[in-house]
Amino acid sequence: MEHPLGVQPQMGLFEGGADVAAAMRTRGLGALACLPDEALLNIMHELAPADLARLACSSRALWAFANHDELWKGFCLDQLEGRWDFQGCWQDTYLLGKQAKGFQPGSRKMRRAAGLQSDLLYTPWLCATCAIDPSWLEVENVDRRSGLSVAEFREQYEIPNKPVILTDVVTKWPAMKKWSRPYLKKAFKGGMTPACLPNCVVRRFDKTFCETAPQLAKDYTVPEVFSDDLFKLLCEARPDWRWLIAGPYKSGSGWHKDPNSTSAWNGVVSGRKKWILYPPHITPPGVRPSCDGADVASPVSIMEWFMSFYEHKASTRCESVGYTPAECILKEGEIMFVPRNWWHIVLNLDECVAVTQNFVSEVTLPHVLSHLRSRSPALVSGCAKEARSGLYDRFVKALKEHRPELLERVAAEEAAKKKRAQEQHKLAGLFKGPEDACPGVNLANGSSAANGSSANGASKPEASGSAAAAQNGTSAGGGFSFGFKL
Repeated sequence: MEHPLGVQPQMGLFEGGADVAAAMRTRGLGALACLPDEALLNIMHELAPADLARLACSSRALWAFANHDELWKGFCLDQLEGRWDFQGCWQDTYLLGKQAKGFQPGSRKMRRAAGLQSDLLYTPWLCATCAIDPSWLEVENVDRRSGLSVAEFREQYEIPNKPVILTDVVTKWPAMKKWSRPYLKKAFKGGMTPACLPNCVVRRFDKTFCETAPQLAKDYTVPEVFSDDLFKLLCEARPDWRWLIAGPYKSGSGWHKDPNSTSAWNGVVSGRKKWILYPPHITPPGVRPSCDGADVASPVSIMEWFMSFYEHKASTRCESVGYTPAECILKEGEIMFVPRNWWHIVLNLDECVAVTQNFVSEVTLPHVLSHLRSRSPALVSGCAKEARSGLYDRFVKALKEHRPELLERVAAEEAAKKKRAQEQHKLAGLFKGPEDACPGVNLANGSSAANGSSANGASKPEASGSAAAAQNGTSAGGGFSFGFKL
């Protein structure tokens, strides 16, 4: 596919046209040619729109960089406050929204920068213009259930930490009949509708929709199987927990785990969503989380991941190479249960409107407490940064006041687990022989038995234990587990 400005992907030193591309970059960018594309665009992002437009007139290469759609999309989001009529590109949208003198949609003449090579300019355009590959939509391996009781849901899905689609919940919501575009526009009183409704080319997560449009809260109900939410005990101090999600075709959510080790549900009122999920111990291909899990590096867009990595979806960075991820298309009127700490990515196949909520049940409580206990502002989320380190203490205080039996159960199970670990350590010591040159080495296979280390001294990956748990149907997740079922 040809970029409208003639920009090409980076071909490399051994491909034809490399000399021409280098010469054009040098001539067109001058002293700026020594900067990588990322740095150049970061500098341009700091310019005012008028200055950026003037810079574009300097050369064909600068024209291509200064017309990068993501720069003008930022101006629209920052300055137009959702009041726009998308014109096919963000620069035209901005100029029309600002009522630029003499501007008429489609009247700008685009200069070509033929020969300029830049992945940073070419790839976002390619992702925005290419269609969804039908092969991405073929796999359906997530259970679809109806009529699940609370006990059945807990035993079959929540305790095993396994995703499931419920087909008989959202269909009963008044929102299914009421949430037309005119209805939502009236509900928001025109204040935020362009940014939070379909046909807006921007995906929007609105966590205040029940405050700005209170009647919407009456149009859906929390399913009974998800109603056990202990974060309710924090009242107004609870972390962010519910969102109205609206977005167009090919928008969505990049790879992430839900905050604070909570579980979630996502109910689709209109449209369809492609979901891919990996269990906690398996990192999706192309995703690089930091050691503490606070940051995640992945391709710049959802479409780029599908284009570059979907065919390698069974390749993972753990012992479970060849793992088949959970995949499905979540249809209008269906609701997805997202288990705690599962990686997931979502791609909208249509214009979509959905409601999602995160929750803490008795099953997930030990894991949430373990997560919050870090008191790290980088790991705890959903509230102001200065309040994150104290969320654990506030939550424990609320549990002591309203549900002390749960804290007692968690503490008892934690103590029992420590006792079992100590007993296993003592038992392992009884079988050590004189051949043990190093403490903790298992004579049978040469691996560390007592301290969880490998024979070469490296820490044993947590993934192996989790993978075994996933195979036998028990909960598999990162972080500390109190090891009990409710």
